[in-house]
Amino acid sequence: MSFVTYFPGRGTVRETAYLEGKAEGEAKGILLVLEVRGIPVPEAVRERITTCTDLDRLDAWLERARTVTRAEDLFDEDADTPEATGERA
Repeated sequence: MSFVTYFPGRGTVRETAYLEGKAEGEAKGILLVLEVRGIPVPEAVRERITTCTDLDRLDAWLERARTVTRAEDLFDEDADTPEATGERA
């Protein structure tokens, strides 16, 4: 797992723990938005959200959570990314 930040003590266990906590908080926020909107979240979607550590991707999903009609729609734009298709950039 790799993160890029300007955290004091960059590259330390402390930074990693901080960023993992931040990602966990983002994931909880996405799930909360979907829940409040009454959108069911299948277990596979919940797992994908909660195991993601890419803060930029989580931010994008959080933005999409405000407007999607199905939880699976969060990932629509991810289909074109190298990580989603198994390609290397």
